[in-house]
Amino acid sequence: MNELLLQSLKNSFSYPQYLNLLEELVKNGNTTGEPTEDRINFTALNFKRIQRLNKRIRLPEEQKTIFKNIETKQTWLVLLESWCADGAQTIPVLNKIAETSDNISLKIILRDENPEIMDNFLTNGTRSIPKLIILDEDFQVMATWGPRSVPATKMVADYKEEFGKIDATFKARLQVWYNKDHGLSIINELSDIVQKLEKNSFTSV
Repeated sequence: MNELLLQSLKNSFSYPQYLNLLEELVKNGNTTGEPTEDRINFTALNFKRIQRLNKRIRLPEEQKTIFKNIETKQTWLVLLESWCADGAQTIPVLNKIAETSDNISLKIILRDENPEIMDNFLTNGTRSIPKLIILDEDFQVMATWGPRSVPATKMVADYKEEFGKIDATFKARLQVWYNKDHGLSIINELSDIVQKLEKNSFTSV
């Protein structure tokens, strides 16, 4: 697994590189993965959402301090695709977090180009994305997160239980929730993970 992760990092995108990729895809009417009309349309929509979120997301001071005070070198590797709506809501938040810490290196890889890695980090047996893998300085897995925050995951589960599947109505409802949440659920969950990792790192020394 370690070798696979190391190899994937060689072909990973930084956040600016990922934005450049999206811009080119939109310009050429394309998408990552297998091209379909829906995926091409979602890629264009996601690029607009990401640009908007880049300007709007703010970390609360308490959480900002937590991320800023990370003492261990970490790589935050994210499995993603340009058409993924949840990914568009998540990756700008992860970037804001990474910007606060000298010890977080944010890297992005495409799910469909890295099936072996994806299959080691399934969610309930599915290749759900985005998936964050937190690696230590020796590229050992410290923690994972994703594809959604706990509240968003509950919304999905409740809707599926009631209606049997996710549809356009639910996707619109989830988008409204994301707009109101401002990424705070993701920020809070990751700050909790980081604090636990730092505590474990400190107690193991």
